[in-house]
Amino acid sequence: MSNGSSITQFLLLAFTDTRELQLLLFWLFLGIYLAALLGNGLIITTIACDHHLHTPMYFLLNLSVLDLGSISTTVPKSMANSLYETRVISYAGCAAQIYFLAFCVTAEFSLLTIMAYDRYVAICQPLHYGTLLGSRACVRMAAAAWGSGFLTAVLHTANTFSLPLCRGNALHQFFCEIPHILKLACSYYFREVGLLFLSCILAFVCFVFIVVSYVQIFRAVLRIPSEQGRHKAFATCLPHLAVVSLFISTGMFADLKPLSISSPVLDLVVAVLYSVVPPTVNPFIYSVRIQELKDAVWKLMTR
Repeated sequence: MSNGSSITQFLLLAFTDTRELQLLLFWLFLGIYLAALLGNGLIITTIACDHHLHTPMYFLLNLSVLDLGSISTTVPKSMANSLYETRVISYAGCAAQIYFLAFCVTAEFSLLTIMAYDRYVAICQPLHYGTLLGSRACVRMAAAAWGSGFLTAVLHTANTFSLPLCRGNALHQFFCEIPHILKLACSYYFREVGLLFLSCILAFVCFVFIVVSYVQIFRAVLRIPSEQGRHKAFATCLPHLAVVSLFISTGMFADLKPLSISSPVLDLVVAVLYSVVPPTVNPFIYSVRIQELKDAVWKLMTR
């Protein structure tokens, strides 16, 4: 995927030049990565081993796989750079990061939209759940989410790395991110900016769909006579909505923010919020509140 430039590698953002702080960041990222690995890995193993959970937890299984892929695309390389005091990532490695991150983020957001619809049907139209969300429908919707991720990743990666780069090779981010690659382009990048804008519009439409779904869910929940039932429903739905809001708002901000307000610290915080936080907290938000899954995890661990 050569773009005619002489760049063979990129330089990622160095968090600090102090060796002690580099090692501290390594251990911090290692802890976060292991937490994500443990949480998502436990969900995947539990659902895979218990055939009773295959259908009801199908979307959660897909979400955990995508979360593992997302955080594994960025964090291990940053950990290695901190440990070995380097900033280098190869041209092919950078392209791979762009592709897999775009794939995982797009597929995950599509899946979160589907999960909001799943909860809407389960709570607001329970009698039609088996018809609307049978096993075949679940497989088709999950396949559509993965397909959207694949298509988006191919388009963004091909467009980004077809541009000639002539403004150095330093990226002000701890992983390869499309806006930072575009800053190195020799000419303006109308096509890729248009794609980013279109992606953000589609993401916003999905977000509106999620919010509308949850408004309908909350209206149904408020009609539940049991206070305990209302509390359980709100405790399950609100954390999901909070993580989705954080995910979409920071992701769109990272892609569309004006250059005038861009800074290394702001870019770093935003990148961590949409690429590291959701894959780490999703397992706890989605699994801790599901008694059936907790029982299956306990059963698996006490065999």
